[in-house]
Order: sequence, then C-alpha cells, then structure tokens
Amino acid sequence: MTDAGLRYGRASLGLSFGVQGVAFALLVTRIPAIQDQYGISDGLLPVFLAAVPILAGAGSVATEKVVARVRPSVILRWAQPLVLLALLGVGAGREMWHAAVALGVFGLSVGALDASMNMLGVSLQRAYGRSIMLGFHAAYSLGGIAGASLAWVGARYDMSLLASYLPVVAVLLPAALIGSRWYTEGNSPQEAGAGEAGAGGGLSFKLLLPLCLVMSFAYIGDSTVSNWSAKYLQDVLGSSEQLATVPYNVYMVTTLLGRTVGDLGVRRFGAVAVVRGGSLLAAGGFVVVAVAPGAWVGMLGFTMLGFGLCVIVPQTFAAAGRMFPGNSDAAVARLNIFNYVGFLVGSPLVGALGDAWSYRGAMLVPMVLVLATLVYARSFGPEPARYGGGHERPRTADVG
Repeated sequence: MTDAGLRYGRASLGLSFGVQGVAFALLVTRIPAIQDQYGISDGLLPVFLAAVPILAGAGSVATEKVVARVRPSVILRWAQPLVLLALLGVGAGREMWHAAVALGVFGLSVGALDASMNMLGVSLQRAYGRSIMLGFHAAYSLGGIAGASLAWVGARYDMSLLASYLPVVAVLLPAALIGSRWYTEGNSPQEAGAGEAGAGGGLSFKLLLPLCLVMSFAYIGDSTVSNWSAKYLQDVLGSSEQLATVPYNVYMVTTLLGRTVGDLGVRRFGAVAVVRGGSLLAAGGFVVVAVAPGAWVGMLGFTMLGFGLCVIVPQTFAAAGRMFPGNSDAAVARLNIFNYVGFLVGSPLVGALGDAWSYRGAMLVPMVLVLATLVYARSFGPEPARYGGGHERPRTADVG
C-alpha cells in the first residue's frame, strides 16, 4: 500500500465517521418530533428506542460472520447509504409500521456500519504504526455537532422531519458513495498477526472480556450525559430551560476537542496512561456533577466528563486490534456489541436510581463503573510498536 493510498483511505474513512455522526444526531435529537409524527405513546416509545441498539447489536454480530468472506470496506460501502436511506424513511413515513420498518433497518445497518468503520480504523492504525484512531472518532463528534445543529434549525423553524432530512441525505449520500472509492485497509489480519497472541486463531472471549466491560462502562457514562444532563441541570440544580440545553452541547464540543488532540497524547504517553487519565477525569466529573451547588458548577462537571470519556472508546477498539492482530475484524465486531449494551443499560439505570433514591446519588453509579476501567487499564497495552510479531514498524509509519 502506497503512502498516498493510506492518506486517501484515512481521509475517506474520516468522512464516513463524520457522516455517521450527522445521521445519528439527526435521529436522536428529533425523537420528540418522531413521536408526534407517528403518534407513538409514551409507553410504547421506550420499545422503539430500545429496538434500535438491540438490532444494531444483531447487525454487529452479523458483520462478524460476514467479514470472514467479505472485506469490511465492502460492508461499509453498502451500510452507510442504507443508514442514510433509513433515516430518510423515518422522516417520510406516516403509519406506525413505517416507523418500525425504518428504525429496524436503521438499527441493523448502524450495527454493520459501526463495526466495519472501526475495523477499517484499526487496520489503518496498524498500517500507520501510530495512534490515529481518536482522529476518526473526532470526525464522528464533529458530525454529531453538525447534525444536532441542523436538528435545532429544523425544530426552530417547525420543519417536518422529511424537510429536515431530505436536503442532508441529498448531500451526504453521494458524498459517502464517492468517498467509498478510496476506502483502504492496512495489512490483512493474517499478515499483521503472524507470531502474536491471537494471530490467525480463534477469538478468545475471556481475553476480550475486560475491553468489553470497559466499552459498556464508557457508554453507560455517555448515555447518562446524553439522556439526563438537561433534566439534571433543570430539576436538580435549578437552571432555566434554556440553560439546561447547554451541558450536552458542551459535552459534545469537549469530546471533539479531546479526541482531536488525543492521538498526540497516546503517542507521547501511551494508551494505558491516556485511558487511566481519562477514567480519573471522567470519575471526577461525575463527582462534581453529584455535589454541584448550582448549574454552572454542574456544567463544569459535564465538561470534565467530555474530556475524560472521549478517549476511552476509540482506544478500546484500538486495544482489541492489538490484542488479536490476526483476528482483529472479529474482535472489533464482538466488542462493538457492548457499545449498545452500555447504551441500553445506562439511561434506565440512572433513571430508576434517580426515581427510587436521588439523581445526585445516581450519578455516583456511573462514576464507580468508570473508575473500574482502572482495573482493566493494562489491557490497553502493549503499545503498537510491536507490529509483525516484534519486527520493526512498517515503512508507512511516518505517513502524514
């Protein structure tokens, strides 16, 4: 693979992460409008919302099986357009079964998309010989900010879902298809894994389990911010309704900033140190949120959470690639399932504890789970200086 090919592959994959960030944000930030358009009751809404990550997990499982015969780049090339068309279907439907079908397709294709994107990211990082994974997830965060902003415009001007989604899909769909021409994979898992643990052999779930737990803990923390920050600031800390919308935006911006510079931190200090530092910062953020006397201190806590949590998920995928260099695609697909496990568990867990106990106390539960990442931090090493069974890094390691 030439240096130019790797650079084009890196740029096209970054575009794919960004497009996915836009699409997902446009869906989740317009849930009230989706509920109104289809007449979904409050009791039925959690079923629809839970179905998406459950089906996404199924899509990730299916991707693990399919990559034995089809390269991840092929899966990504077809999954991304399907996600965008499913989003458009959500906006265009009128009957409840339309929503069920569109969200079902969205969930399945998102699972395949997330898994294949991260497979390619791990592969490219292996080819580069240095940390670049956080940069891809920074592109996702940037897309999420753009998507949330577009959703705000749609809600502000009372636009229908179809009117909000159609122009975005009309731009992003051809861009994603054109960008897919340059999807690039690094060395094959078999080439990269010769002589190392897990190379070319079966995937040991026992070895992967610590990373699966870390992935779940990180997404429990993330879903706590996504689903409860506004309610917490308004109901517990007494902020205005307008101010209550700020913490999630601050969280997204700090996530973007942290991921933008995070790869430099990994190269300088190593993945283990960065993950440990992120875990401690995130745990401190939850403590600040839990004891905050007012809204502005609470926002400081959510800012700390953004900087802390943002490094954990990308490095978890990267660690799986290092742990199973000969079977990294399957490891990433298996690990990706626990993304959705954390998302499913986090919001109901905090809500139940908040109702039964207190929302301040509920914030301490994700704090403890994030701190548990410290126990498994060694799973994020060794650093990617040992590619090819202890041989020197590939010559492409200095690609810009």
